[in-house]
Amino acid sequence: MSIIIENEYEGEINIPYEKIAHEVIEAAIDYVDCPYECEVNLMLTNNETIHAINKEQREIDRPTDVLSFPMAEYEEPADFSKIEEDPMAFDPESGEFLLGDIVISMDKVWEQAENYGHSREREYAFLIAHSMLHLFGYDHMEEEERKDMEKRQEEILTKTKYTRDERGLV
Repeated sequence: MSIIIENEYEGEINIPYEKIAHEVIEAAIDYVDCPYECEVNLMLTNNETIHAINKEQREIDRPTDVLSFPMAEYEEPADFSKIEEDPMAFDPESGEFLLGDIVISMDKVWEQAENYGHSREREYAFLIAHSMLHLFGYDHMEEEERKDMEKRQEEILTKTKYTRDERGLV
């Protein structure tokens, strides 16, 4: 598995962001029983940059906490049965399944951790778990989808112990 972390954030990140990313990404891949070795790209940035990406890619003119750019299309979330039919789904050199890209605003991580009353580690882990589910085709546009995705996020966070009552509180 390849997790490529690009840290463009100019502020200080005083949490073990690489370790957390690896733990949560691996847990999410295991959670959905992905049968492939995967590649995930994670970019850490600020509100200004994520705002520009959000405006360009989604035509939403504001910063957001996380953006997910899945490389694969699924008939159903986490249905890997047709992935091999897409020749662009795999890196030709490594053979890894190109899962997609995650962009996180560390400014939002700090802000939301404070607003929600939990640690920065927990907020960062939450955003990665949330985004990983998007990379596997889950969404939260409808109420039932939202409930299902929230349940899955919490199960991934519980597995990695980034909950509000374990590693999630400072």
